[in-house]
Amino acid sequence: MKSTIFIKPGKVAIQDIDKPKIQQSDDVIIKVLYACVCGSDLWSYRGLDDKPENSANNGHEAIGIVQEVGEDINTVKKGDFVIAPFTHGCGYCAACLAGYDGSCLNHQDNFSSGDQAEYIRSQHANWSLIKIPGKPDDYSENMLKSFLSLSDVMATGYHAARTAQVTKGDTTVIIGDGAVGLCGVISAKMRGAKRIVIMSRHDDRQKLALEFGATDIIEDRGDKAINKLMQLTNNQGADSVLECVGSELSMNTALSVARPGSTIGRVGMSHGTFDLTNSFFKNISIAGGPASVTTYDKKYLLTAVLNGEINPGKVFTQNFMLDDIDKAYKAMVDRKSIKSLIKIQ
Repeated sequence: MKSTIFIKPGKVAIQDIDKPKIQQSDDVIIKVLYACVCGSDLWSYRGLDDKPENSANNGHEAIGIVQEVGEDINTVKKGDFVIAPFTHGCGYCAACLAGYDGSCLNHQDNFSSGDQAEYIRSQHANWSLIKIPGKPDDYSENMLKSFLSLSDVMATGYHAARTAQVTKGDTTVIIGDGAVGLCGVISAKMRGAKRIVIMSRHDDRQKLALEFGATDIIEDRGDKAINKLMQLTNNQGADSVLECVGSELSMNTALSVARPGSTIGRVGMSHGTFDLTNSFFKNISIAGGPASVTTYDKKYLLTAVLNGEINPGKVFTQNFMLDDIDKAYKAMVDRKSIKSLIKIQ
């Protein structure tokens, strides 16, 4: 089968590898319909992570059709149309029951990889997979894109809002205008934020943020951005902050714009070190981590997509075939695509 291989920084390519097989009793083999490139995949592509050359791809988002199931699988069957989350919670440990299946206590291999391929092996799949009603042909392409967003970015944006404790009437600041940050806008609106400020310097992302519910755009960075945000809030600061980048600059900005007693929901993959002295003296709480994809999809997000209440699939602004995977990566690196969708079948 075809699968993406990380050749070296700045280069991925398609190679023919063995089709995955059932290895454990709770495995599921999925024929992938759509996959995509995540902003976190770009860290290694840009040479900022120490990833071995000629290794499996970091892809971790997919929708597709179940092909085989292990003997312990009783929630899905061959032919089911499913969302394959990037996390694999068990559904019954203390973490999962508390709604933090991204940090499942029973599954050490809790994260997907290698999903930019024709077939994938989904581990610990009995509870984690989300079954979509019907078949792919029942839905428009836009709806299929929204389903794909539920495998990571929409759920991650919601996790940022939940862990930031966004509540009705909040002034919420979102740092990061990638797909996760834009889904954070959707999530803040879902949770009742009154004013939603996103930091963005890119016209296409600004337009989509406003469509999703943002009320204000700040184009600056660093001290200028902080000063503008403080002016917007009468020097009070934000009630909640969604940190959706993971860089030293983004986290320091979050700490500077959060008001005393507020919470930062942190979902950007951490790169850099942070001085938390400011958070101590301002009584700022910092929460967040891997998203609770299955919990959010099953409780809120799949229904919201099916009912047309949210349309997170709009973050996919360019489509590519699997053979053009390197172009899909480059389009995101060059900011020509907010998020690149990969059509497999």
